[in-house]
Amino acid sequence: MAKSEGKIYVVGHKNPDTDSICSAISYAYLKREMTGERYEARRAGQINEETQYVLDRFGMEVPKLLANVMLQVKDVDIHEVEGIHPETSIKDAWAKMKESDVKSFVVLMDHQIVGIISTGDIAKSYMDVYDSKLLSEARTKYKSIIKTLDGKMLNGNEHAYFHKGKVAVGASNPSLMREFIEKDDLVILGNRKENQACALELDVSCIVVCQGAKVDAEILEKAKEKDIVVIQTDYDTFTVSRLINQSIPVKHFMTEGPLVTFSLNEYVDEITEVMAKKRVRDFPVLDARGHYHGMISRRRVMEAKKKRVILVDHNEKNQAVSGIDEAEILEIIDHHRLGTMETMAPVFFRNQPVGCTATIVTQLFEEAKIPIPPQIAGLLCSAIVSDTLLFRSPTCTAIDKAKAEKLAKIAGIKPEELAEGMFHAASSIKGKTAKEVCFQDFKQFSVNDVMFGVGQVYSMGREEQKDISDLLLPYLPNVQKDQNLSMVYMMLTDILSETTMLLCAGNHAKDYAITAFDLPEDTEIIYLPGVVSRKKQMIPALVGAMQQ
Repeated sequence: MAKSEGKIYVVGHKNPDTDSICSAISYAYLKREMTGERYEARRAGQINEETQYVLDRFGMEVPKLLANVMLQVKDVDIHEVEGIHPETSIKDAWAKMKESDVKSFVVLMDHQIVGIISTGDIAKSYMDVYDSKLLSEARTKYKSIIKTLDGKMLNGNEHAYFHKGKVAVGASNPSLMREFIEKDDLVILGNRKENQACALELDVSCIVVCQGAKVDAEILEKAKEKDIVVIQTDYDTFTVSRLINQSIPVKHFMTEGPLVTFSLNEYVDEITEVMAKKRVRDFPVLDARGHYHGMISRRRVMEAKKKRVILVDHNEKNQAVSGIDEAEILEIIDHHRLGTMETMAPVFFRNQPVGCTATIVTQLFEEAKIPIPPQIAGLLCSAIVSDTLLFRSPTCTAIDKAKAEKLAKIAGIKPEELAEGMFHAASSIKGKTAKEVCFQDFKQFSVNDVMFGVGQVYSMGREEQKDISDLLLPYLPNVQKDQNLSMVYMMLTDILSETTMLLCAGNHAKDYAITAFDLPEDTEIIYLPGVVSRKKQMIPALVGAMQQ
């Protein structure tokens, strides 16, 4: 099972408001209670002060950021096979490959990759049997030789290295042995005492006595005097000759850098291009510290499952978390007009003409007969109060008000008191930049291939409304350019007087607004009494004007 199958993200739109965040947290809780699966609430952008106030009030943590839902290396089924040490023998490496059913191993020192050993590299070691100095050139430990030959050391230091001379078989008589055996060689011998003595006389580095032959005390004593290693094994000379090169450490045959590695956070669509250009089966994966984490192959990447998401409080593609085209959308819970979202397969789509997504989530709790905890009830009530402006918005329905009152009782709160704290937090611009204020609740829409954005900021009086206008008006052309929009609108909504001051930027933006609300053509400052809802009042009016 791919890792991405283990977690399902519940996420709202890119500029999250209180409804988006609270509905995501609450619906993720409901789905966990219903299924026992790993549903996790996430945010697709920075939360605003109102939402922070709500989360703090009900003791909830801010959901982690979900920057995008593009498939990453960490979402692939990574083969978390251990690495091996550079001193590991070829024989042990081969045994580990068969046991782990892999074709290659990374070679590690202090968690850092120093090379890769593959079955091809091991095959090469078997082809180099004619190089009699290979064992010493590779600086092979006597401990590794002993292990490979299933032998035991009768004399010497097993941690020392065979680093000079060649490997020779001393099967001939001593006179012939003197012609090809030299100082520091490793000699493979049988039970002939005279041959053993001859090898010691020639000052070899090591003798390997085969077939479990006994080594006389006199030979051992002389070997100790001359510091010559003596190894005994039950294998015959032919078998020892074939096996001994398998004791060579993998560092001698491994492929060294520069190696192609991938980090856990890299995107799959980027690494597949790199993989296609390399004649390598498996690639190492590194964690954030640069330490080895595991291996991935082309096959595992091709079989990787998309990230699974549930969208709440939106169904417009341009409002969704980045990379939504690459994700598997399982559900959409929303209360807005039908947008531009497309799915590869049928999904559960709950869309109702109510004032808040949290109202729908509350209904889903009731339908599933799952009790709503006080904390969750507080979040859901806050979302309804926010989206309906404490039931003053024309989007508010009787259902919204009824659910909010029920939730308030569960949470032990008063909606009016809650609203006062929320709206004061939302309207404060102290210490904020124009960008922070503008994008705390900003959404993009499209009509006839025309992209436009509409933000909304609340105030608690005309004076506050004027301060917000002075801050945002010079900044709107930057928003239009940076977001590549044809037009930008900012609704500065005074909650107390239920009046919106509308700021406009972009060609014909003001003209469309004047047409939409049937205002005099010479209108300088656009005030819209009774207009407080972006969804039900502002967007339909603007869309109608643009479609004329």
